[in-house]
Amino acid sequence: MPCLSPPLPRLGIDVLCTMALVLADSRITELLTELHQLIKQTQEERSRSEHNLVNIQKSHERMQTENKISPYYWTKLHGLYTTAKADAEAECNILWKALDKTAEINSLLEARQISAKIVDLYNDSMVWLNG
Repeated sequence: MPCLSPPLPRLGIDVLCTMALVLADSRITELLTELHQLIKQTQEERSRSEHNLVNIQKSHERMQTENKISPYYWTKLHGLYTTAKADAEAECNILWKALDKTAEINSLLEARQISAKIVDLYNDSMVWLNG
């Protein structure tokens, strides 16, 4: 059965590239918003883990007054370091996500520049052909 809808108009390269520019701009805006949220999350994670790092430092200072490591301090430090490691891993995961976002933004910016150059070249060639 034949298609009854009218044929789609053929879009020129300039229209397609302009559409690509608009789509890239909106995606870049989304990615920048997501990146901003990831930066906030990193700051929150860092401020959460800061208290634990201060406790590690204080425990080391108290241990230095004694010449040996008591089981209490060993257990306490072990727990504090385990928590600090988990905090650092959580912050690291957020930073990796942020790095992925920046790479995607850079890729879109490069593609956007190429599309803009194509539109300019196309427009220049049309002026030359029609001029």
